[in-house]
Amino acid sequence: MSEEADSPARPVPSRIWLRVGALVVLTAALVLLGKVTGVYQHLHRAEIQERLASAGLWGPALYLAVFAVGELIHIPGTLFIAAAVLAYGRGLGTPLAFVGAILSLSVTFVVVRAVGGKPLVAIRWAFVRRLLAHLEERPIRTVVALRTVLWLTPQLNYALALSSVSFRDYVIGSTLGLVVPVVAVSFAVDYFAR
Repeated sequence: MSEEADSPARPVPSRIWLRVGALVVLTAALVLLGKVTGVYQHLHRAEIQERLASAGLWGPALYLAVFAVGELIHIPGTLFIAAAVLAYGRGLGTPLAFVGAILSLSVTFVVVRAVGGKPLVAIRWAFVRRLLAHLEERPIRTVVALRTVLWLTPQLNYALALSSVSFRDYVIGSTLGLVVPVVAVSFAVDYFAR
């Protein structure tokens, strides 16, 4: 068999750029919407903590929804971890922050992949191919390593969603890679809050 018959079909370059352009427009629109509507002004630790406390039983659901949207519009995830620990204490706040982190990363992945596709698969530059080879050969291990170092960085979320990594490997790697950072931030916030 020929090498071309064995390799998967490459996406059409014009279609790739169209999808990437749509993703850039969507991201810019979400960030702009956050600024125009004043959402950014309300997403600081004290206000999130106050709103969660006043929401009663709906607080955790509200927290998860706001965390998912916040990550999508590039609000630092550490802010949400701190808010959960301050609002609910370390015992409930840490697991809630962890679930919120995984949910927010998953929402970002699904939205970015749906709009942008997998354009990084088509890149032919040798340097980029070498970097992506680790992700293709050992996706879970690579995502764990990236998450442990880069935590909830929106740029990492976008890059992984635009790569060949599967949603399953992304979630497993992110879950394993975020254990230490989320617990460390929770303990630090709890310690300094006292």
